[in-house]
Amino acid sequence: MENVQLDGVNNAAQQMGPTGAPFFKAGEMMKVLAITGYKPFELGIFKQDDKALYYIKKAIKNRLIAFLDEGLEWILISGQLGAELWTAEAAYDLQEEYPDLKVAVITPFYEQEKNWKEPNKEQYEAVLAQADYEASLTHRPYESPLQFKQKNQFFIDKSDGLLLLYDPEKEGSPKYMLGTAEKRREKDGYPIYFITMDDLRVTVEEDSYS
Repeated sequence: MENVQLDGVNNAAQQMGPTGAPFFKAGEMMKVLAITGYKPFELGIFKQDDKALYYIKKAIKNRLIAFLDEGLEWILISGQLGAELWTAEAAYDLQEEYPDLKVAVITPFYEQEKNWKEPNKEQYEAVLAQADYEASLTHRPYESPLQFKQKNQFFIDKSDGLLLLYDPEKEGSPKYMLGTAEKRREKDGYPIYFITMDDLRVTVEEDSYS
């Protein structure tokens, strides 16, 4: 993982934890984008070489490029399996063309991968190894579901918008962070974006014509 020097972020993080990191401040521009979405099993994906992942990552890349052209600097994920790790992998692919794009992984608690299967652990560790910033929000192992709620609130408070690989008509685990985002949107117009099943179908169709 790169040793980041960004406005003293390392010192700030050591002194105050991830909430003190200066780049996690919601502003008028879309500089920090929180991202989440379905877990693999919610999409019927059980292998890391599933053909569907090519199109999912391509759809994610297309959306990230649009944000990058508008000034996006950081994507913020918690490192959960599925959409978040796929987004990190897509972002790393884009960094060659967009070197200013950075990935922050802030986990809800220590060792969230402890009980995962080995291939999932390897994917997670590879994502962490390339992250530009990595920390744990609660600085403790898993204790209660409250840690997930705290993570959701932190992500929405410290980002300029939320992107979900999620279709509201196909309810799943992302609904919890979406609910937190909707509460903030009622207060200040916090933007929420989706990559839906229809978007994925369009990506497949466009790829078949190219």
